[in-house]
Amino acid sequence: MSDIIKAFPGVRALDGVTLQVQAGEVHCLLGQNGAGKSTLIKVLAGAHRPDSGTVTWRGEEVVLRSPIAAMRLGIATIYQELDLVEGLSVAENVFLGHERTAAGFVIRGRDTRVAAAELLRRLGHEEIDASRAVGELSAAQRQIVSMARALSHDVRLIVMDEPSAALDPDETENLFRIVRELTADGVAVVYISHRLEEIRRIGDRVTVLKNGRSVAGGLAVEETPDREIIALMTGREIEHVFPGRSAPRQSAPTVLRTRGLAREGEFAPLDLELRAGEIVGLAGLVGSGRSEILETIYGARRPSAGEVSVDGRRLRPGSVRSAVAAGLGLAPEERKAQGLFQLESVTRNVSVSTLSRFARLGWLDRRGERVATKAVTRELSLRPDDPDVLIRTLSGGNQQKAVLARWLLRDCRVLLLDEPTRGVDVGARAELYGVIRRLADAGLAVLLVSSELPEVLGLADRVLVLREGRVVDAAPAPDLDENRILDLLMAAHADTTSPGTEPS
Repeated sequence: MSDIIKAFPGVRALDGVTLQVQAGEVHCLLGQNGAGKSTLIKVLAGAHRPDSGTVTWRGEEVVLRSPIAAMRLGIATIYQELDLVEGLSVAENVFLGHERTAAGFVIRGRDTRVAAAELLRRLGHEEIDASRAVGELSAAQRQIVSMARALSHDVRLIVMDEPSAALDPDETENLFRIVRELTADGVAVVYISHRLEEIRRIGDRVTVLKNGRSVAGGLAVEETPDREIIALMTGREIEHVFPGRSAPRQSAPTVLRTRGLAREGEFAPLDLELRAGEIVGLAGLVGSGRSEILETIYGARRPSAGEVSVDGRRLRPGSVRSAVAAGLGLAPEERKAQGLFQLESVTRNVSVSTLSRFARLGWLDRRGERVATKAVTRELSLRPDDPDVLIRTLSGGNQQKAVLARWLLRDCRVLLLDEPTRGVDVGARAELYGVIRRLADAGLAVLLVSSELPEVLGLADRVLVLREGRVVDAAPAPDLDENRILDLLMAAHADTTSPGTEPS
């Protein structure tokens, strides 16, 4: 791709980008949110037509007029926001757009299911039923289905946009195995990720985008230090990604307490105490019950046993209204689908849980709503500084700040964070970590779930390790390391820790 330019009304998304990818390599594409990565891969996928520039494919200049044209050349794209049809089966999604036919008729029977099952087996996930509706699958399983669809074509280049975002460590290892097998067959992979440790493990070369331009192209990963990559992405050096911890708060009052909280089939009885100003992290694999615990505390799921209390006040089981009234706020895992109104402004997304504050005789005080929103978003350095802009136009990091602003506006006491930096670039992550730590230092209690162990260990004061819905260890974060946690997560048998309790 040479000198690619693509403009939209009011913005030039790509300003002369060049990308060269070789057969059999993993070429990592890096850049902050808004740098132009998504637009570039949509040009490569035929979803966008560039305003100028050329695409050369296997020695010949080509015009990619549509995604089907790109697919026919052997270019497959797996987007971060998976483009699967929930009402169709796994097999139907795998062959969507190039259905198997016989005598001119589309085949959707056993042969299609067998072919899809073979692709799933190749991906190491033969447990996924090819006849099952995609809407019934977990986020990680949907990622695998999307990969199977890409492999159903005779691909020579696969673009993977944040492919490990919904995967646990075991599944990420399986993803790396697949990538290595593909490149060994001469398939090229363009790999987009905000996780620099993944780039180190899987990447051969790297191209960095900033403000719609390629500021570095074809750098050898093993010869380029993290500090240089971050400086290229952000235009500045970030010395410490995680902010320093505050002094322990043993004397701080307990804000959140659970006693015997459980959901049958999801997590065992849990006793948890969370103090004001404390960040507690939940570490575990996908399916260990982490998100279910947060959603049950928040009232989005009804517990089968136990209770939740805030400041000594027992909450009504399975009631979000009761939780919010008591001072709980949730930033959900699927930020775009579960936490934001994409077609509404920043103001409406921030004020939605506090609208009664701006009600005047049945009318909404829009000016007061806007002023209050602007004050809290400025406190979090949300950009752009315009409360009227649509939330969907913001980067992932700024969208997450808007979710946090919602609960700051409501003066919440406990903040539940589920994968707070998923899809957020390294510069914005550092900002979010600083925001979370400042909130805790101001007295907010934070319960954090993350699939990234460095994030849990770097941000939390105390960590609970979950395996199959049970707490198998709990300790101050400085006393743990990744190897210790991984040993606990991968252990074949339960240790001597009693189920669902915090060890002393």
